[in-house]
Amino acid sequence: MEENHFEYASSQHIEGVKAFAATMNSFSYDKHAHEEYSIGVTRKGRQDFFSGGAFHKSYAGNIIYFNPEQVHDGAAGADSTLEYDMLYIPTHKLQPLMQTLGFKNGFNLRLNQTLFDDPLLRQQILLMCQHVKTSNSPHVEQESALISIAQSIVRLSGQRLDSGNPGRRKDTLLLRSQEFIISHLDQAISCDEMSQAANMSKYHYIRLFSQQFGMTPHQYLLNCRINRAREQLEKGLPVSEVAHQVGFADASHLNRKFKPVFGITPKQYQQQFMR
Repeated sequence: MEENHFEYASSQHIEGVKAFAATMNSFSYDKHAHEEYSIGVTRKGRQDFFSGGAFHKSYAGNIIYFNPEQVHDGAAGADSTLEYDMLYIPTHKLQPLMQTLGFKNGFNLRLNQTLFDDPLLRQQILLMCQHVKTSNSPHVEQESALISIAQSIVRLSGQRLDSGNPGRRKDTLLLRSQEFIISHLDQAISCDEMSQAANMSKYHYIRLFSQQFGMTPHQYLLNCRINRAREQLEKGLPVSEVAHQVGFADASHLNRKFKPVFGITPKQYQQQFMR
């Protein structure tokens, strides 16, 4: 029997922090990336996904960790029902905590490892998800839970941190084109225009961009549009208006691109925040 259920909740106390619970056996996520840190726990079944040039299998109890803008897909494995919880934590909430905890490179923290088996972090993630889903959860408990997660991530980083400065290449490649892309989400911009914003030849730009981020500039543009649509939907704007604002042809076009990333339609997603 097909069973696919997706539920999102937003923290009432910590801006931008969201919890996500999924039950699925016949749904597959398209390749995509989130702007936030995405950290979750596989609760039941097996979660299969491709990310960072490798295929991964997450079993019950495993922790999945995606850096911001880390490309991945996902599906239930072994013909079983998959259940998992996920936290989405904005960089501007998690990175300062890293710095506060004494981690010098807190603003450039990117773990190489994607799967972990750590009982303490698993407990902390599930507790934070529960706090976010509970309307009367105290502010102080959510803040404390988030700090505990930051502490565990720093603890697990060890020698698995990237030795280079991942921001440096991103600055040279994206800061010129990223601002252009984001400021033109509602327009039909070409790869020529994006590469010109980065002051590179088109094919050199596409090659370097894809090597760095695991997606082409057009895929990145689509990803930005989907993430921006999610933000506008949470504000209660009509789906058709949101589609127009972020550069989709119409609501149907937004539906086709939104559901493979978030598991539900834009309207269904919005209704979960309008309760």
